[in-house]
Amino acid sequence: MGAQWPNGHASRFVEAGGQRWHVQIMGRGPALLMVHGIGAATHTWHELAPRLASRFTIIAPDLPGHGFTTAPRTDHLSLDGIAIALAALLEALKMAPVVGVGHGAGAAIAMRLALGEDSSLRALVGINASLTPPQHQLWTLLAPAARVGVRSPRMAELGRDLESGTLDSSLMSTTGSRLSPEQAALYGVFLRSQRHMGAVMTVFEHWDAPRLQRDLDRLTIPVTLAVGLHDSWVPPHDADRIAMRLADARIVEVREGGHFAHEDAPDQLESIIVECARNAGLLAGIAVAED
Repeated sequence: MGAQWPNGHASRFVEAGGQRWHVQIMGRGPALLMVHGIGAATHTWHELAPRLASRFTIIAPDLPGHGFTTAPRTDHLSLDGIAIALAALLEALKMAPVVGVGHGAGAAIAMRLALGEDSSLRALVGINASLTPPQHQLWTLLAPAARVGVRSPRMAELGRDLESGTLDSSLMSTTGSRLSPEQAALYGVFLRSQRHMGAVMTVFEHWDAPRLQRDLDRLTIPVTLAVGLHDSWVPPHDADRIAMRLADARIVEVREGGHFAHEDAPDQLESIIVECARNAGLLAGIAVAED
């Protein structure tokens, strides 16, 4: 997509762990890893990443099989498999992020990565964090195509409808977020991609949330859970259940946020992330704007 891709100036392709990754790197300061949700890609950070780049070195990859990153073996498209792949990417980049930001099930991936023995992460922010991919609304729409495979004409039809805006009432509006037509069109690009949606469905099949739930009590670094109160894909009360399992958790409400709270309220999410880093001693002396 070239220059049309959000923050395309920061894009590069990296070989790591037997895959070709698309990753965006920008900014200066302590390294911050951004993990998008299942089904999305780096375009979801189009406003938030540049805002954070004045304080952090941003590392924002497309997850395996998503966006412009190649897909591994299907049995590696799991929670553990994706976390292992991310660790390989970071090693290849010779970068050690101290802050992790994850959206939706991307927060679960960041948590799994942080539980690794050699993890450099010292603070996490989960945006509408979920221990499982948000299947409710998305899967309802994808199920007809899933039954016959990602090559189904129905899958292509869904993508065209999303790009044209005709799915606003049946998909994107169910998120509780107010995406621009341009952003909705980018999600439509990937909904039309057989490879991308094949990876999404495979992740749904291989996700192991119970193991992560059992391990969360070992996660001792501070975790901030930013909760969009209008999110209908990940119920806001899910944050309470996650927080109960964590040693050091804080919940912050994003009153005007839906599922894509970081796109609805990038200013507030920037403040939440900076404050989390500062409280963890990673940005000492930097003031945070009031919400």
